[in-house]
Amino acid sequence: MRLDYFIANATTLSRRDTKKAISAGLVQVDDQTCRKAGTLVTPESRITLEGQTLALPGERYLMLHKPEGVISATTDSQQPTALDLLPADIRRGLHIAGRLDADTTGLLLLTTDGQWSHRITSPRVSCPKTYRVTLSERIDPTAILRLEQGVTLRNEPTPTSPAGVHKLDERLIDLTISEGRYHQVRRMLAAVGNHVVGLHRWRIGDIVLDPELAPGQYRELTVDEVGCLA
Repeated sequence: MRLDYFIANATTLSRRDTKKAISAGLVQVDDQTCRKAGTLVTPESRITLEGQTLALPGERYLMLHKPEGVISATTDSQQPTALDLLPADIRRGLHIAGRLDADTTGLLLLTTDGQWSHRITSPRVSCPKTYRVTLSERIDPTAILRLEQGVTLRNEPTPTSPAGVHKLDERLIDLTISEGRYHQVRRMLAAVGNHVVGLHRWRIGDIVLDPELAPGQYRELTVDEVGCLA
């Protein structure tokens, strides 16, 4: 991450004051004075401001590529959970922000920050989530239009909010929704006469699943990724 981002997040300084402190030669990186705000630093870098060692706040934010067959839970005596994929010292205190069904793969966000996760899951915020949907049947323009306008789900009186639909192939679409109803994507496609055979979430807000992460792998979110959902 950039040096000015690190200092702004590790102190009460504004970004403007952070850059002034760096320009004034008050910051050292690994015992060397650094005057460039855009210098890239790592979690292992030793950064001081006027001789005081800085550290980022203690909250943790991770992305995980959830495989099929893993449930979105902290503990379960019968099935493997998303947190079981993490080392014990990493998963302590983490919870899942926005669950996935066991047979749905893709992006899971985990954090110790309750306020941050609330901004992802609260219906009042309407955080968009994008799914790659593999279908059993070809999808026609009429079905796409209905999804974009909102559809009525079985046993629910209120139609869904309008969805974003991007057709990738005859049986493959990206579907963006901002609600979190029970099995919503599968039920929406059923409402237009189709059937979901594969479901993969690859985006939450502006956070995109890292293509370098194989199923079951995880990494920490960058400062920018955390900030885009703040």
